[in-house]
Amino acid sequence: MAWNDLQAMVVEDHAFQRRMAVRLLGELGVSHVLEGVDGLDALHVLRQQATPPDVVLVDLDMPGMDGIECISHIAREHLARSVVVVSALEPALLNTVQRMARACGLRVLGSVEKPLTRDKLEAVLNRIDDHVGEDADEVPAKFTLQELADALAGGEIVAWFQPQIEFASGKVIGAEALARWERPDGSVVRPCHFVPILEREGLASELTDRMLEDACRWKQRCDHDGIRIKMSVNVSAVALADPSAADRYQAILERHDIKPEDLILEITESSVMTDAALGLGLLARLRLKGFGLSIDDFGTGYSSLAQLSQIPFTELKIDQDFVFGAHLQPRKRAVVETSLDLARKLGLTTVAEGVESIEDWQMLAELGCDIAQGYLISRPVPGSELQLAIGRWRRPA
Repeated sequence: MAWNDLQAMVVEDHAFQRRMAVRLLGELGVSHVLEGVDGLDALHVLRQQATPPDVVLVDLDMPGMDGIECISHIAREHLARSVVVVSALEPALLNTVQRMARACGLRVLGSVEKPLTRDKLEAVLNRIDDHVGEDADEVPAKFTLQELADALAGGEIVAWFQPQIEFASGKVIGAEALARWERPDGSVVRPCHFVPILEREGLASELTDRMLEDACRWKQRCDHDGIRIKMSVNVSAVALADPSAADRYQAILERHDIKPEDLILEITESSVMTDAALGLGLLARLRLKGFGLSIDDFGTGYSSLAQLSQIPFTELKIDQDFVFGAHLQPRKRAVVETSLDLARKLGLTTVAEGVESIEDWQMLAELGCDIAQGYLISRPVPGSELQLAIGRWRRPA
């Protein structure tokens, strides 16, 4: 999208900072800019628009209706296509707000730390064209529970793959399997819209098994063509409560002649403690069988250090909300640097998610990160395009 066609809105109670944001947008070529002096005013203006703006920049700390409540209304009423969180508050709070917005079905381009600069604004707006090819579900797709269950049973929910690059060699050494619902009408639904429903309805184990099957099948094809990579698969919190999962996962790999050492199971921080006794027992058995264990979205939960001390993790994934734009934001960089230092001391491989710029790539390389994943390398692709995506990759100069 050309930025002169972009429609934006700035929600900021401080007049000078609001004018500065409008001016910076103008310098980038964005001429269609709405303004809101607080949350209530912004909602009033947005409700009067014939079409929702492409992006709304929302300050969090405002009198009256704060930015968090404003974003909630924007999400529920579909008043904007995407938002950017703007604040000088701590990164953990910004991350929480972004997760809340995504859980409501709103697209979040990222957060920008005050003071706002042209470089920060340009970096976050560059994400406006992400998800090309998946735009059909910007507004959550409408479907019944029966349609979703039939889609899972009928093979419409499949794994797409996002390559992972080793910094030291510059080579593709892995790929993460990400669930996508490929609907008969050609649209593609992202997991945030259907995975929570599958978990609620007791179908999470079936989904995890399907992702494992797909990951093994496509790894087998890569192996046949001389491309040696590891596969990563997300494991639902619900699946961790299934005592038979370890043996079932092993059986899936054996059917495809894949070694457990070539598969990494990603577990979010919060999921293990859903049922600590069952979860810890299952993870111990999986590690005993040789599976790699990755703590996913590190830094976004409440028990990171406790998890690392209790569970035999082999890998630590730094959440994309801390990685994206970290070269411009000292506090984000501090989180990344501390996470990498902790992982080194614990002997864990480190993966940075959300690597989207050469500058962030260079920063991570300098800090000693092991592996990169993000749109700089490739967006998620169907299994049939995985080898093409690997072949297209070129290490940044």
